[in-house]
Amino acid sequence: MLLMRICRYHDSTTSTPLIGVINDAEQVVDLSPINIHRIDQCFDEAIQQQIRQWMQDSKPTGQDLDSLTLLAPVDRQEIWAAGVTYLRSKTARMEESDFSASAYDQVYDAPRPEIFFKSLPEKAVGPHEAVGIRKDAHWNVPEPELALIINAQGSIVGHTIGNDMSSRDIEGENLLYLPQAKMYDRSCSLGPWIVLGSDDATVRSWSIGVTITRSEEMEFSGDTSISQIKRSFQELADYLFRSQRFAHGAVLMTGTGVVPNDDFTLEQGDVVTIDISGIGSLTNPVIRV
Repeated sequence: MLLMRICRYHDSTTSTPLIGVINDAEQVVDLSPINIHRIDQCFDEAIQQQIRQWMQDSKPTGQDLDSLTLLAPVDRQEIWAAGVTYLRSKTARMEESDFSASAYDQVYDAPRPEIFFKSLPEKAVGPHEAVGIRKDAHWNVPEPELALIINAQGSIVGHTIGNDMSSRDIEGENLLYLPQAKMYDRSCSLGPWIVLGSDDATVRSWSIGVTITRSEEMEFSGDTSISQIKRSFQELADYLFRSQRFAHGAVLMTGTGVVPNDDFTLEQGDVVTIDISGIGSLTNPVIRV
């Protein structure tokens, strides 16, 4: 299947979100002329074929990416996250926890994965929008993650980059505080676009990395291979869809394998850049919320 990059954006003439496809010239072509106004329409293979045919037959002009404001590529999709899917993540969670370390050890090997709600679509931020660190937390980190784009039938149709911001001291104090550590204003960023059409083998060959700069100097950098995710992507999607329905599809972040050292915490003014080799880069400044 041919790859396709779909984005959500607005231009200088309107603040109304538009859906576009990115062509080989790195231009964004507005899809509204073929009545595509929602991101989940592009989760349908027939619609994807319609886009390809229209691009081939009509050769529509686009706008340069740099002239547009890219938005988080979600509009009606809930955002969920899986945890402890990398061995490194399990180790970090056990180190940060005072008395519940064994829970992370157990879930890493258990049949059922850890899956939790992360964000409503309107609370997710896109490229170059600020992500937040909690005012009442003292140990805040980004969590660079591959995000699965799942259609209403539970099939994985695409991938994007996710940042599952986390307050490690709050989660480490008590597992029951996980919602407060994970779900707050500006705690989730997604983007810069959705890549449709990559198979699992290709995705597992990708690398994922994060760079954090402070006053334009690098404070932390690390990377890993997505192949290190223990569980299959479809297994994670299947658990999310158990006893659940998502009429417009869903986004599922797949856990982090890059964790800063225990003496590192984000500060207001830092800039977080996450790279996934098969997708691109997602950059966000940090503010305290």
